[in-house]
Amino acid sequence: MTKYFLLLLLASASYNSLQGQNYVSIDATDRPEDIVRKAASITPTDRQLNWQKLEVTGFLHFGINTFTGMEWGDGKASPQLFNPTNLDTDQWVRIAKESGINLLILTAKHHDGFCLWPTNTTEYSIKNSPYKAGKGDVLKDLAASCKKYDMKIGVYLSPWDRNASVYGSEAYNEMFRNQLAEVLTNYGRIDEVWFDGANGEGPNGKKQEYDWASYYSLIRKLQPEAVIAVMGPDVRWVGTETGYGRDMEWSVVPANNLEQNNIAAGSQQQMNIKPMGDMREKDLGSRDKIMKAKGLVWYPAETDVSIRPGWFYHAHEDAKVKSPEKLLDIYFNSVGKNGVLLLNIPPNKEGLIHSSDEKSLLGWKALRDSIFSHNLLTAKGVKLVKSPVRKSVKEDKNLIWTTKKEEQELQFEYVFPKIEKFNVLQLGEFIKWGQRVEKFDIEIKKNGAWESIGDATTVGYKRIIVLPTVEAEAVRIRVLESRVKPFIDKIGLYYYKDAQKLAGE
Repeated sequence: MTKYFLLLLLASASYNSLQGQNYVSIDATDRPEDIVRKAASITPTDRQLNWQKLEVTGFLHFGINTFTGMEWGDGKASPQLFNPTNLDTDQWVRIAKESGINLLILTAKHHDGFCLWPTNTTEYSIKNSPYKAGKGDVLKDLAASCKKYDMKIGVYLSPWDRNASVYGSEAYNEMFRNQLAEVLTNYGRIDEVWFDGANGEGPNGKKQEYDWASYYSLIRKLQPEAVIAVMGPDVRWVGTETGYGRDMEWSVVPANNLEQNNIAAGSQQQMNIKPMGDMREKDLGSRDKIMKAKGLVWYPAETDVSIRPGWFYHAHEDAKVKSPEKLLDIYFNSVGKNGVLLLNIPPNKEGLIHSSDEKSLLGWKALRDSIFSHNLLTAKGVKLVKSPVRKSVKEDKNLIWTTKKEEQELQFEYVFPKIEKFNVLQLGEFIKWGQRVEKFDIEIKKNGAWESIGDATTVGYKRIIVLPTVEAEAVRIRVLESRVKPFIDKIGLYYYKDAQKLAGE
């Protein structure tokens, strides 16, 4: 056996041993090609994969701020103010379901510290409000409605608490763990726990030292299937609140604070360490970035935005609800850029989703259905004349495309039975086996000649590209650069009559 062949065999064995992990360390002896191969081997945990498949989730900002008109309450407003006159969580969930939203996150406690469930940890809660004579529990009602409509549920629990007297001391960590325990044990399955990074001053002038590790461990124990976002180890914030993701969005990013001895091989499902670093840069995971890393981790982006200018309901914003077309553009630039969209829909003082929000949401769903219900590439008479290798993944009921050899270019060439008009392309990678595509190109054939009409970098779970409106006899999609062999499981071509009117940010 030659030395060269032995090195190849060892490299292959090392690569195969990495598959199925969402974290890998970079060794000082790793060559650039070793690092690229390691990056290609990183895969999401089951909870991360299930979360990514949701695509569109919803935020319900509701609480004492709804009645004070504030965005960030100071914790001094009286619980007597909280008194919705017609609260209907069934209405919230029904509208979300009809809009194509697959999970709803309730602000069970915002920065003001007011709790929407009758907690035993503080008097600043719904139990001291006039709503249902102090017997109300919004989280309980929402959980029941989500179960009724087969909707997943998440909870937002603000670590920052502007009401708690013990905030700024170790006693607060115990209080917060007790609050977590209540919401994670009394309301059935929770699919997402959402923490933000706000860290205000306590009454003693000190900032709270949050015991994140203990919070994460408690969540893993009580709700092991729940992803922990955004100040958490499973999901990161995309970096803005506009709803627009990056043109190059890598789910595999550097994480220099994670050491292999803290994360035993094979135990990534229980990883309790939040990857550190500035996750708001334009480029997080290109080859240039990963070459300088000490470790790499699967850490996907959640892209949040409110349907209104504010996050809580304000009557003066009823005429400022985002239009269906604006929401469609946001969808293209969030879900369509390898992210999960978290869209805020704030209930009003009655405890209902306003009709303006409902109308826009349903119009948005109708637009998506009208566009993506007709894939030109699966229409009668369309031929895939340059077919990649096809593989069937039985346990996932997926059909994926790849190449026979790593050095081959993955190429799709479709010939139409007649001239077709289109302007939207959708691609997706089988991310259960990693994210790998670094660059792809779209070409059309007109009058027997090929011409390029667009290109892009990353794909990830889903990539949607708005192209110039063209008419062509054939189309060709070429994966020009990839980290090892790419695996494509979604491909579609569509026409949207108003595609060129999408405004962008």
